Amino acid sequence: MAEKIERQKQKEQDKIQRRSNFDPVEENFTSEQAHLEASRCLSCKNARCKQGCPVNIDIPSFIKEVKEDNLQAAGDIIRQSSMLPSVCGRVCPQEKQCEGNCILGIKGQPVAIGALERYVGDNTKAKTNPIKENGKKVAIVGSGCAGMSAAADLRNAGFEVSIFEALHEYGGVLRYGIPPFRLPRTVLDREIKSLQDIGVKFFKNVIVGKSITINQLKEEGYSAIFICSGAGLPKMMNIQGENLNGVYSANEFLTRVNLMHAQSPDTPTPLKIGKTAAIIGGGNVAMDAARTAVRVGYEKVYIFYRRTEKELPARLEEIRHAKEEGIDFQFLHAPVEIIGEDGYVKSMKFEIMELGEPDASGRQKPVGTGKFVDVELDSVIVSLGTGPNPIIQRSCATEDIDLNTDNKGYIVINDKGETSVKDIYAGGDVAPLGPSTAINAMGAGKRAAKAIIEALG
Repeated sequence: MAEKIERQKQKEQDKIQRRSNFDPVEENFTSEQAHLEASRCLSCKNARCKQGCPVNIDIPSFIKEVKEDNLQAAGDIIRQSSMLPSVCGRVCPQEKQCEGNCILGIKGQPVAIGALERYVGDNTKAKTNPIKENGKKVAIVGSGCAGMSAAADLRNAGFEVSIFEALHEYGGVLRYGIPPFRLPRTVLDREIKSLQDIGVKFFKNVIVGKSITINQLKEEGYSAIFICSGAGLPKMMNIQGENLNGVYSANEFLTRVNLMHAQSPDTPTPLKIGKTAAIIGGGNVAMDAARTAVRVGYEKVYIFYRRTEKELPARLEEIRHAKEEGIDFQFLHAPVEIIGEDGYVKSMKFEIMELGEPDASGRQKPVGTGKFVDVELDSVIVSLGTGPNPIIQRSCATEDIDLNTDNKGYIVINDKGETSVKDIYAGGDVAPLGPSTAINAMGAGKRAAKAIIEALG
């Protein structure tokens, strides 16, 4: 029966209408759709989907409860492993993880696990069970996925948990990096409140390493510190013209729109929005930047990528939405120079590429053909990845804290999240152990929390 039911599709906002607003693109399943989709699950005993989940959610069990209309029970099962179901159901790369492992996907469409998780998260509440206090304090640096995931496990184990956030809003990259049309702020705020309800303390506008040091945290009685301050240092192209007005990193562009609302001319630091923008890169952040550029008023938005569409690292859903919203993909184009006039971007020069032999990543390496094109532009948004935020590492060096980092500035950790310094742990984008995704950061937070619980008892 499961194979005869077609995979359910979430209703989407009209592709023309959504170009002018930040409202969610997709709606939740209806209760009927959720029940039908849950009925497709085969309830495998050796569940490959669960093995593909970085936080090991018992997927068959929660889907079984959805099938039997026991939504709260489904939510309770998910929250045993993840306190952020509404977030993960929206932003996780399910096609590469749980859904990518679903046995139905071998010959057809996998179960829509992400959509079901989102539906359950949005329609259930986190339980607030009695907590037996153990009298010990843990400080968490950063309120993103890794920090919130660790906070939930540590608080439930009886620790007094304080999360320190450098910005004026909580959520880390979930708030400043992911646009509201993918992750509504009401959803993120609800997930944060569920942590506050169990006693997790949040402090904003605190830059650990500047406002307060690691040693000062220890002096205030914190028995362990978990550093998950993210990767806030953008990687640029290092080409001529990159210092012209109108050139942004994707981090800056998205932060200014998502957190500072800089698309409005009434803000203290408004964006100068022109007619044409070029996004350099092909990952999820590039898609977010391109789709945001459309919404803030650019008439024409390009994505330039030096390989072909086959090699795009972004989620298929993100690519599809970007195309539907009129974004122009230009493949096999590598940036060479940004050309300016009166200090502002005027155009950009690209070399046409072709694919050669595979490189260290296993993908075919782009090779220049010696042919070039110029494209008239107002803005260039660079989305080539980020490096670790260096503030804490530099602060540790001045405090005589021997925190080991690698040659790229990442904090060195073992598979438990332990650093070279006793009682200091790290995880997420500041000390990656795998791809940079929300769910992998959550996995890092859970590993560090487990290690802290084992160490402090």
